[in-house]
Amino acid sequence: MTSPLLYVDVWSDFVCPFCYLETPVLDQLRNAYGDAVEIRWHAFELRPEPAPLLDPNSERIVDAWEKSVRPLADERGLLMRMPPVAPRSRKAFETALFARESGRYDVVHRAIFKAYFEEGIDIGDTDALLDIAATCGIDPELLEESLDDGTYTDLVIEDEEFAKKLGVSGVPFAVLSREPAPGQEPPPPIALRGAAPIQHYEAAIERLFPDGFPGS
Repeated sequence: MTSPLLYVDVWSDFVCPFCYLETPVLDQLRNAYGDAVEIRWHAFELRPEPAPLLDPNSERIVDAWEKSVRPLADERGLLMRMPPVAPRSRKAFETALFARESGRYDVVHRAIFKAYFEEGIDIGDTDALLDIAATCGIDPELLEESLDDGTYTDLVIEDEEFAKKLGVSGVPFAVLSREPAPGQEPPPPIALRGAAPIQHYEAAIERLFPDGFPGS
């Protein structure tokens, strides 16, 4: 197995359509570079307690879906429906972190996104999260215990605190960085904001690896 040469740290929220729209682009990246790229997802709640939740049927949201979300979903080959609920996402992040312990982070992470944006499931609801996780091979009883105890709450908050230090105010927000070449300083990391297309990632990789990506 190749050790990663390129790191992509992505801050996102499960309730943000543009974060889900970034997953096919990151899949493309992973397909192109294999194990030489490591994608690390981080939590970013757009509306943590006590921030008011959005009305899922508000004119602003309907408008954004019509003008931005649907066209991009068609372009990137994702089936997306406007969810009828606007939940909080902290428990969803804790569920994904719990899954990481058994190597099922990616499966559960994707399943939560799909449940919300394809089936309109309320991913703020613990029972819904237990069902989603169970279909991914996660023990629902152990997960429920972990959610009740808030085992992973601090890790979610840590991710968000770090995002604040970086000045992240919206998601998706990706930071690309690399291991330094022997005896050299690594080039500075490159940040990409919003649902960036694959071309933006490729351009960033060219800047990080001016002599070409090793092995590509």
